[in-house]
Amino acid sequence: MLGIESTCDETGVALVRGRTLLADVTATSMDEFARYGGIVPEIASRAHLEALVPTLNAALAKAGVTLDDVDAIAVAAGPGLIGSLTVGTAGAKALAVATGRPVYGVNHVIGHVAVDELVHGPFPPSFIALVVSGGHTSLLSVTDIATGVVELGSTLDDAAGEAFDKVGRLLDLPYPGGPYVDRLAQQGNRGAIRFPRGLSAGKDKDRYRYDFSFSGLKTAVARYVESLQDEGVPLPKEDIAASFSEAVNDVLTRKALEACQYLGADTLVIGGGFSANSRLRELAQERAGEFGVEVRIPPIRFCTDNGAMIAALGSAMLRAGVAPSALDFSNDSGMSLSQPSV
Repeated sequence: MLGIESTCDETGVALVRGRTLLADVTATSMDEFARYGGIVPEIASRAHLEALVPTLNAALAKAGVTLDDVDAIAVAAGPGLIGSLTVGTAGAKALAVATGRPVYGVNHVIGHVAVDELVHGPFPPSFIALVVSGGHTSLLSVTDIATGVVELGSTLDDAAGEAFDKVGRLLDLPYPGGPYVDRLAQQGNRGAIRFPRGLSAGKDKDRYRYDFSFSGLKTAVARYVESLQDEGVPLPKEDIAASFSEAVNDVLTRKALEACQYLGADTLVIGGGFSANSRLRELAQERAGEFGVEVRIPPIRFCTDNGAMIAALGSAMLRAGVAPSALDFSNDSGMSLSQPSV
């Protein structure tokens, strides 16, 4: 299975045989966006155009195969930036026509879960998945990664990774702020400041059991920073980062593990760019025993966008006997997380 990922700022191409990864090559345009403080869609699209063919050739060479050896092609059809998606799907369709192989337009976010099979082996019959990134924070109930995914809840405003980037800007950290806030948090006191836990108390906890909200938390951090600046007091950046990180990860892990408890699942799979966060990994493992749950998190190299996750999901489609996508399938920048493929 050849997998192509081009939803945002990474161009990823990988080859998978069954659940075995043969090659995974990624080209990133992240450095080009540092001066803008965020992704510029047009620049990202052009970067994909320049990187797709060289990345494909590098992956084939690394795997020691040719296009003749490829049985099927999987490509991210959404969610993502529409221009970036178009580059990847156009390339995948061209390869499908040229080789006569079937093509699968798959869900990028579900791919963040599927990639775990390449590391930890087959999934159990049912499990809960937490997908956390700069654009997504969602809880999924999964009975089959290719055909049985149900979205239980998601963020009502900012995603976890997005909130980290915004707090990074408040603390005058480089872009993207997430990794810098994470490293700073490791040096601070998690209990120094009591920041709010969104949708985690009272009626909100019952009404939004599986949903998340980080906008209010981000605002609370902003007000705290502004109040100290108005007083001329130096910012305790380490403590702010640690307390903010604890608020985010407390909510993420508590809701995910409670979902496992409510639905009788004994496995939690965590994926997405934010799953690289050190405190999320630590806290999830700490609390897993309390709920009798096994936590599976892929290595950091598979957390950010990559071709391996798309190839892994495509491979699961083949195993499940899912029909390929029609060649005229459309990209969907807001693709439902209950839709593994087009």
